[in-house]
Amino acid sequence: MEAPNFLEFIANMLHVPNFMVFTWFIMLVIIVLAISARLTLKFMPSNFQNVIEAFISGMYNFVEDILGPKETKKHFKLIASLGIFIFFSNIVELVPWFVPPTSSWNTTIALAILVFVYYQYLGIKHNGVKYIKHFMGPVWWLTPLMIPVEIIGHFARILSLSVRLFGNIGGDDLLLAVLFFLVPALVPIPVMFLILFAAVLQSFIFPLLTTLYIADAVATHHEE
Repeated sequence: MEAPNFLEFIANMLHVPNFMVFTWFIMLVIIVLAISARLTLKFMPSNFQNVIEAFISGMYNFVEDILGPKETKKHFKLIASLGIFIFFSNIVELVPWFVPPTSSWNTTIALAILVFVYYQYLGIKHNGVKYIKHFMGPVWWLTPLMIPVEIIGHFARILSLSVRLFGNIGGDDLLLAVLFFLVPALVPIPVMFLILFAAVLQSFIFPLLTTLYIADAVATHHEE
């Protein structure tokens, strides 16, 4: 679907792709909502505050079950930020003429590279040069085989994270565009609920895998 005229104008004026303008727009929306939520906090919470607190608390407890209390405090901000950004980036495909940033591989691979660099940094930070043992396998005589396998496996995580998100959201966006063109009367109810479910599911899977990768990187530290 084509971008709205005002966003397309901004993209053309700055000579950047449309998806980048939508990314900036979604970031602005998230920042405004976060500030609004922070400024309206009350001792007796409103319905909006209850929803936000329940969401953050549920997500925190879920991550804590995997990483433990100590590591969750360190990494929850990144994990939650990824989930929130991906959620908003996904659901804008339900808005006519809006292009979800996650339907572009440029966005999803950037997020995947961020996660990859972050958890590799954690592995090195926690273990130093001993982190190399993480790639050597359980016994020394398998090391020549395991090192290339492990390296390929880790880099494949970038492809897995980015393509999964890009493929699902890009496919949904294309399906929605085609249905709007062919049978617009049938789109609002069944298809939009299905797309909403897929968007929410993908915004959960990406942070979940990020959490597991972080857990794997820091677990080596405890085993040494």
